[in-house]
Amino acid sequence: MVKLYSTIICILLAALSLPMSCNADSYYDRKVSLFELLPVGPDDIIFLGNSITDGGEFAEMLQMPNIKNRGISSDVMSGVEKRLEQVLRGTPKKLFLLIGINDVAHKLTVAQLATRYERLVKKIRQLSPDTKVYLQSVMPVNNDFGRYKTLFGKEKTIKQFNEEIRRIAQSEGCVYIDLTPALADPSTGKLMRKYTNDGLHLTGAGYKAWLDLITPYVKD
Repeated sequence: MVKLYSTIICILLAALSLPMSCNADSYYDRKVSLFELLPVGPDDIIFLGNSITDGGEFAEMLQMPNIKNRGISSDVMSGVEKRLEQVLRGTPKKLFLLIGINDVAHKLTVAQLATRYERLVKKIRQLSPDTKVYLQSVMPVNNDFGRYKTLFGKEKTIKQFNEEIRRIAQSEGCVYIDLTPALADPSTGKLMRKYTNDGLHLTGAGYKAWLDLITPYVKD
């Protein structure tokens, strides 16, 4: 019966084209248990987020072994908040946060998104006040691919949410990084087709464009 329910859930997720996996909880638990074995130190630079972060080979691309990837596919703001102590107990030097697109897909209002994000950032500052925190804007999407139906028509929400992230960065003493100019088609505002193959996640070229923008912050 459990297997049947699991199959039904997977079918429903596929029909809705949600930007998450049908085994999200299992994957989250596996990654958290792995990260528990991987220490973080005061010279480390943390990339924290969801599948977009999870898929990046940042240490190799930048040739910086002190970069630690703490992305988990399908993660949301509450999931990141639950694992902050694990990420921050070693007081890393820098933290680059990219989170929120899955929360947007869950049909939260801009006010709800901002409340959750601000709570998350405040907890980061509380747990590790000496860590320099970089808040990256939620990346643009490209719904021309027709893949993620829960993100259809969410361009305005993403833009307004990013304005809130900018505000939160200013109020909490963090650095705000707007990723949109590096990734969006200037004529449409959509994620450039050359940087994605599904309208949400990045190809190698997309990761390079992202890192080209933030490298000065990483290496500063």
